[in-house]
Amino acid sequence: MREFNREELSKYDGKQNKEIYVAYSGKVYDVTDSESWEDGEHYDHECGIDLTEEMDEAPHDEDVFEGYKVVGTLMD
Repeated sequence: MREFNREELSKYDGKQNKEIYVAYSGKVYDVTDSESWEDGEHYDHECGIDLTEEMDEAPHDEDVFEGYKVVGTLMD
């Protein structure tokens, strides 16, 4: 499985690449086909970043990532 650092992940923000990725709890998810992440944004969240800390304030649990393909792991 591919390993991403934060700089590499930032390239998948829906602007620099057509693919849109987000990280959560060490996993990198492909949300490209999600209408919720259209244009690389979802409410106040941007793509190409680690959303782990931001999920504490989200109105949903981590199960929101179920159904999205895991494309790699985030390395710190």
